[in-house]
Amino acid sequence: MKKILIIAISILLFWSCGSSKQEAGYIVPSPDRVVMYQVNPRVFADTLSLMAVIPQLDSIKSLGTNVVWIMPIYPIGLEKSKNSPYSVADYCAVNPEFGSLDDFKILVDECHKRGMAFIMDWVANHTAWDSKWIEEGHSDWYVQDSDGNIVYPVGTDWTDVADLNYDNKDMRQRMIESMIYWVRECGVDGFRCDVADMVPADFWKECIDAIREAAGRPILMLAEGNGPENLISGFDLDYGWDYMHALRDVFCRDSSVLKLLRVNEKEYALLPEGKFKLRFTTNHDEATKLSTVSEFGGPQGALAAYAATIYMNGAALVYGQQEVAYPQTINFFNYTPVDWTANPDVRSEYRQMLHIFSEHPAIHGSDNISFSTDDILALQKGENYLVIVNVRPEAHEFPTPDGWAGVEIKDLRSGATIELGENIALSKYQYMLLMK
Repeated sequence: MKKILIIAISILLFWSCGSSKQEAGYIVPSPDRVVMYQVNPRVFADTLSLMAVIPQLDSIKSLGTNVVWIMPIYPIGLEKSKNSPYSVADYCAVNPEFGSLDDFKILVDECHKRGMAFIMDWVANHTAWDSKWIEEGHSDWYVQDSDGNIVYPVGTDWTDVADLNYDNKDMRQRMIESMIYWVRECGVDGFRCDVADMVPADFWKECIDAIREAAGRPILMLAEGNGPENLISGFDLDYGWDYMHALRDVFCRDSSVLKLLRVNEKEYALLPEGKFKLRFTTNHDEATKLSTVSEFGGPQGALAAYAATIYMNGAALVYGQQEVAYPQTINFFNYTPVDWTANPDVRSEYRQMLHIFSEHPAIHGSDNISFSTDDILALQKGENYLVIVNVRPEAHEFPTPDGWAGVEIKDLRSGATIELGENIALSKYQYMLLMK
C-alpha cells in the first residue's frame, strides 16, 4: 500500500510540473516558426553569468525570441585546456564559473515564464582529456591509436579534446542518459548538438527517440551540420551553412544575388518534408573571425544581410550581441563585456524584423517568386508579400515587380499605406517588407 501511495504521489507531481509549465504560457514552436537567441554566458558576466543573463531576458524576449539556446554550461577540462566550453569534463554538472545547478534551473524557469522554450548545447563528439568518463576508467569509450592511446578527433586541430568511440554501446547509453537527465531534472526543451555530422546518424536516431519518449512532451532538436541523414534521424532543424557562405559572397565579394536563390533551392532539395534550415548571419564560431558590422559594411549592411537571410526560408537565429551592433570579434573562450544599451536604433530594427517574421509566417515561407537582379533580392512570398533588399553599398533603381505598381500596399516597417510607381529607388543597403 505504501509503495502504491508513493507511485501515486510521483505521478501527481509529474503532471503538476507539466501543468505549471503550461500555465507559464510557453510552448515549443514548430521548427519553421523558431526565433532563436543564442546565449554566450561569457558576454553577460565574468563570473556567475547564469544569473546575470536573467535581467536581460525581457530584452531578449522583446526581440521576438521564442527559443533560447545556451552554449555549454558544463565544467571545462583542465588537461590540455584552451578554456573552451566545448571541452566537457562532466556532462551532468555545471561549471562553477557560470553558477550552480540551482542557478541553471532558475534560468530555465525564468525563460519559460516569459514564454520562451529553452535548449542546451550538447557536445556528443568528444570530451575533455580529464573528463569524468576517463577518470572512471572508461578508456574503451574513446577512439585509440594502435598503441592504445586515446586520440583527439581526426582531421581537426582540437587537441584539447578526446574523441569518443561510437562503436561502444555502453558509452552510447550513458550519453543518452546524460541528455535525459537535463530534460527531467531541469525541464530543458531540447538540444543544439555540436558537430552533429561527426556523430553517427544511427546514434542520433536512437538518442532522439529515447529523449522524446522520456520527455513525453515536444522536444526541439537542432543539428550543427548539414548532412540530411541528421534530419532523417529525428532532428528538426540544421544549419544553413551554405546559405551563409553564399551571403558573404554576395555582400562581400560582389557575387550575384541569384546565387542566394540557387543555394536555397539546393539546400531544401536535400531536406525531408517538415524539416527546416536555421538561418543566420553569425554565431559563436563566426563571431570569432569578424563581427557582422565589420563583415557586412556597417550596421545597416548587417541589417540588410539579416533581412536577406531570415526571409528566404527557414527559422531565424540571433547570436547575443549582434542586436547591439557590437563592432569587435567575440572570443567565446574568454569573457568579453558587451554594452547592452548600445545602438538602440539597431536593436529596434532587429526587433521589428523578427516581429514581422513571427506575425506574418508567409513572408519567410518556401513560396518564392523571384524578381531578383544581380544587385537586388526581390521575392514575392505567396500572393501578398514582397521582400526587397539592396545588397550593395550604393543606391540602385529597381523595376517594380508585376502586379505591385499602382495598388495600395502596406509598408510593414512603417505601417504606412503606399503606392509604388514603375520603379523603386533604393538607397544603399535598404530593405523593404511590403504586403498587399
